Amino acid sequence: MKTSKRYHALDVFRGMTIALMILVNTPGSWAYVYSPFRHAQWHGLTLTDLVFPFFLFIVGTALMFSFSKYNFCRTKEVYQKIAKRTAIIFLIGLLGHLYGTLVHGKAFENFRIMGVLQRIALCYGIAAVLVLRFKIQHLWIILIAVLIGYWQLLLWNGGYSLETNFARTVDIAILGASHLYKGTGIPFDPEGLLSTIPSIMTVLLGFFAGVMIHSATDQVDNVKKMLIMGALLILAGWAWSFVFPINKQLWTSPYVLVTGGIAFMTLAVLIWVIDINTMKKPFHAFEIFGTNSLFVYAASGVWTNTMLWLQVDNRSLYSFMYTDWFVPLAGNMNGSLLFALANVAVWWVILYLMYRKKIFIKI
Repeated sequence: MKTSKRYHALDVFRGMTIALMILVNTPGSWAYVYSPFRHAQWHGLTLTDLVFPFFLFIVGTALMFSFSKYNFCRTKEVYQKIAKRTAIIFLIGLLGHLYGTLVHGKAFENFRIMGVLQRIALCYGIAAVLVLRFKIQHLWIILIAVLIGYWQLLLWNGGYSLETNFARTVDIAILGASHLYKGTGIPFDPEGLLSTIPSIMTVLLGFFAGVMIHSATDQVDNVKKMLIMGALLILAGWAWSFVFPINKQLWTSPYVLVTGGIAFMTLAVLIWVIDINTMKKPFHAFEIFGTNSLFVYAASGVWTNTMLWLQVDNRSLYSFMYTDWFVPLAGNMNGSLLFALANVAVWWVILYLMYRKKIFIKI
């Protein structure tokens, strides 16, 4: 087994992403959220729209370092391990949705099948097999073919609207309308089956970044190359967006390129600051968040549903804490943000205690 240098920037990047995930998922009130902490309503891009692709990008980067330790060995045991991890992550996502369905008294026939963890599972599993089976140049060909193919599928089969897009048509046909997310007012799942295919390409972009980092003999020079790569991806995605909009919910091809480019540049800057210039201390708090990332995402979702279920004075505990503790302190808008920041802080303390006791939950 080969050993490779550990890049703290990867852990910090993962931690920043998880912290932002919790922040944007737990405002005190959805009626009072600053625009950067909201998803774009349909087409467009906000800070919040970077969170999920950043996480998938990091999954891809981690794949490179994980598989390189074993020389990309393609044994039966390796594939079994990939399948097992994929199934466990997917199951955790299903159980999280089941818990939410039960505590909120929703009908089981409206149980949502897909979700964030389910998409992470599928993206990890399929991308892992791809990087084991194909050479880098072939992976680039796959990425380009998928992004162009997905564009054509949507273009010629209903276009890019919420109501008529082909991703929604496929999900309704396979999963059933009752099992889709309905937060947009109609059955449409932003983590649906068809749109998971281009999201796998986000993982591949992260893998390409991992290849650049792992194979570089001069990391200063590699940081420059990563910045250039990021800029080229952003430029390509921006140019493409004039005919194929940037859209997180459809995970459009320009969205893959632009968010992948921003991820490339963000990781490059973090490597330069943390690993090359050894400025680790100011970022250690984020590194803590990166240690048990899947655990804290799943657990924070369960806790949020629990707070929404528990009642205090005929209100949910969630609503009670926001309106009685945070609104008097900072007002509606800032109180909502402060509530989310408090959630982040509580989970950081939990993760810090786990870190001190060397409790790392690996899936």
